[in-house]
Amino acid sequence: MSEPEIVIAAPPAPPSAPSRPWATAGEANPARFYDLLLGGKDNYAADRDLAERLLRVQPHARTAARENRAFVGRVVRALAEHGVAQFLDIGCGLPARENVHQIAQRHAPGARVVYVDHDPIVLSHARALLADDGNVSVVCADLRDRDALLEAVTVAAPLDWTRPVGVLLTSVLHHLTAGDRPHELTAGLRRAMPPGSALAVSHLTADPAPAAVTEAAALYAAGCGAPLVPRGRAEVAAFLDGLEPMEPGVVFTSEWRPEGPVRPPDQALMYAAVGLRR
Repeated sequence: MSEPEIVIAAPPAPPSAPSRPWATAGEANPARFYDLLLGGKDNYAADRDLAERLLRVQPHARTAARENRAFVGRVVRALAEHGVAQFLDIGCGLPARENVHQIAQRHAPGARVVYVDHDPIVLSHARALLADDGNVSVVCADLRDRDALLEAVTVAAPLDWTRPVGVLLTSVLHHLTAGDRPHELTAGLRRAMPPGSALAVSHLTADPAPAAVTEAAALYAAGCGAPLVPRGRAEVAAFLDGLEPMEPGVVFTSEWRPEGPVRPPDQALMYAAVGLRR
C-alpha cells in the first residue's frame, strides 16, 4: 500500500494575476530561495524574509539544501566514473559554485551537459554564464510537459540518445503535486533513457520530522506561490521502478556515498537514490 501524500498547495492566484512562480516582485522565487539557502547572493528581500521565517520552523532547511547539493556533486562524479559522459539536469536552478558541467567535465573531459528549467530568472543567469561552452546547452522546458521537454532537448541540445545519459531530477519532483502525475512523468523519462543511462533523484520527505517539515512546506507554498510536497521512502523509490538500484539504494542525501561526517536524517531531510537502466 502506498504511503499517504502530504500536499501543501499554493493559494490560488486571482484571474488577473501573472503566471507563477514569478507573479509579483514582492513574492519569493523558488530558484532564488534555494540559492539563498546555499549561500548565494542572487536574492531579494522577499526571499530573505521567507528564509528567516522558514528557518524558525525548520532550522535544518539550510543544511538540507547543502547536503542535497553535495549529493549532486557525488552522483555526477560517480556516474562520470561509471562511463556516463552526457547529463540532463532537469529543474537545474540558478548556477552555483560547483555546477554539474564543471564536475562532469573534470571527471569525463568533453562531457556534454544540458540544463533544463522554465524559470526566466534561471534561464537568464544560466545562458549568461554558459554562453562560451560548446558542450553545455540551456533549454527552456517544463517537466510537467514531459513530451515537449524531450522534444525541446532533442532539437536544441547536443545529446546523443544512442549513448548513456545521466538524468538528474534533484530537488525538483517535490514541486509536483499528485495532479501533475510525477510518477507517470518519470516513467516516460525512464523509457526514453538509452541502455547504460542513469536516473538520479533527491526528494524532500517529512519522515524524520513530520510536524516541522509540513509547517515549513506550507510556509514555502504561501511565500513562493509554488507547491512543496514531501513524500515517503516508498513513493521516492517508485520513481526508479524498473531500474537497477545503484548502491546504497534509497537513503538520505547525506548517506549516499558520503565522503565525510554523515548528517542525521532530521538534518538531511531528503531521500536520494540512483537507478541504472540496463
